[in-house]
Amino acid sequence: MVRRSFMATFKDYLENNSPLILHGALGTEMEALGYDISGKLWSAKYLLEKSEVIQELHETYVAAGADLITTSSYQATLPGLVEAGLTEKAAEQIIALTVRLAKAARDKVWGALDETEKAKRPYPLISGDVGPYAAYLANGSEYSGDYGQITIKELKDFHRPRIQILLDQGVDLLALETIPNRLETQALIELLAEEFPEAEAYMSFTVQIPDAISDGTSLAEMAKLVSQSNQILAVGINCSSPLLYNQALAFLKNAGKALITYPNSGEVYDGDSQTWKPKDKDALTLVEHSKYWHAHFGVKILGGCCRTRPNDIKALYQEFRT
Repeated sequence: MVRRSFMATFKDYLENNSPLILHGALGTEMEALGYDISGKLWSAKYLLEKSEVIQELHETYVAAGADLITTSSYQATLPGLVEAGLTEKAAEQIIALTVRLAKAARDKVWGALDETEKAKRPYPLISGDVGPYAAYLANGSEYSGDYGQITIKELKDFHRPRIQILLDQGVDLLALETIPNRLETQALIELLAEEFPEAEAYMSFTVQIPDAISDGTSLAEMAKLVSQSNQILAVGINCSSPLLYNQALAFLKNAGKALITYPNSGEVYDGDSQTWKPKDKDALTLVEHSKYWHAHFGVKILGGCCRTRPNDIKALYQEFRT
């Protein structure tokens, strides 16, 4: 059980620093820098091979203006790391490392800012990334929500140890992100309430159509489910085409939570071939989309997901902080 008091930090930030700017994609930037992220561990394999590159990427995003620094634990799960050849203890240490890297990056960049820059933005929070069961499966099910025959107990058992480690390492909140499945949503909500009652979190879903998450459950139903949690303080959509967000947000606002948006660039991911297809016919930039969502839906956390880069986050900072 987590023992640390969270002092409602994330809640305070949502109330007093809106909009918050979110850390961007790691895998996309690693590919752009020439790193091979193929395989089930994806970018998390560099936690084992060259962890300094992860810290450097965090530093880039902090310098770009991110207020929430997301740990590199999306693909770092105990079963995934054990299957890669680590002992369970070593796997736990790798997940803990993701928090230390994020904190070190945050503190290094923040310490180098002058007082004028610090006055424009809040001290960044560390967000413990809790990716979906789909990320462990590494079969593209983030985009289908098809988990086969799995129970709510099995999903809780899967998520519990990583959440425990992230909280023990002192993250400020949890990012329950890229969730494509209703049962997984229920498992996470119950797990937080039953075992981690002091933790604050946001939750974001993937969508392939504008009125349902990826497994086909209606967003109206998902909004109702999330509304029952006092610990999930923000809800939204990530890793999905920006063209779907307007209608999706209209449903999710009924959850009574702060809203979060961090879309893909507009390119479409093919889970079968694990490749990106050309961008949707969309002339708007991430900043233009984000300005609209902030103005019309009151979105309080803005960022970019796959195929977006640090310059996209910097553009959000320049729009909303300067």
